[in-house]
Amino acid sequence: MLKRLYPYRFEIFFFSQVAILFGSLIVPSIIFETFLSPALFLLNLLAGMVLLSKQKKTMWFLVLLLVISALLLGSNLIETTNDALVGLIEMGTYFLFYVVVTSEIIKQVWQAKKVSKNVIFGLVSGYISLGLIGFFICLSIEMAYPNSFSGLIEGISITENLMYYSYITLLTIGYGDILPISALAHKAAILIGLMGQIYLVVITAIVVGKYINQSSK
Repeated sequence: MLKRLYPYRFEIFFFSQVAILFGSLIVPSIIFETFLSPALFLLNLLAGMVLLSKQKKTMWFLVLLLVISALLLGSNLIETTNDALVGLIEMGTYFLFYVVVTSEIIKQVWQAKKVSKNVIFGLVSGYISLGLIGFFICLSIEMAYPNSFSGLIEGISITENLMYYSYITLLTIGYGDILPISALAHKAAILIGLMGQIYLVVITAIVVGKYINQSSK
């Protein structure tokens, strides 16, 4: 099964990311945040396993992360007195997942000898993953140190607010409606911005250079 899906690994991963980012535009926000979003993140974990199916040791690490995430989702631990701790564990699990998967995407895109549609999907997926890494960093900071960000819109969940903030920072748009106000949040903003710029300047430039060389032959 994994062998059949492997040639489409980047496409599968990309579309699972798009569902996470824009699913709330189709499904009512409360339903999306409560039920669909956690399921989509698990689906993204499964897509990551396809992406890393040829890296046996790393894939088993992802299996462990998937099991942890599934247990947290399937239990009612969030309702207990340790909900903050459980939330941080969940954030840490997804943070590790996206760090591992993003590094593998960059590696595969970097080593690709031919720029194909699959490589383009991989390039875009890597950039989207950086935004998700930034999101989990910001969310973990806000959970550990509340009010680290100002301007969060009432009536919109904290996850939607910080997902938006992460990508606005990654894209260097910086509207300024949500602001980091703690020292840790400041460092997170710098890190997210640097990740986005380094990715565009280095990884994207390499792929474009390969494509130009490929077209000239």
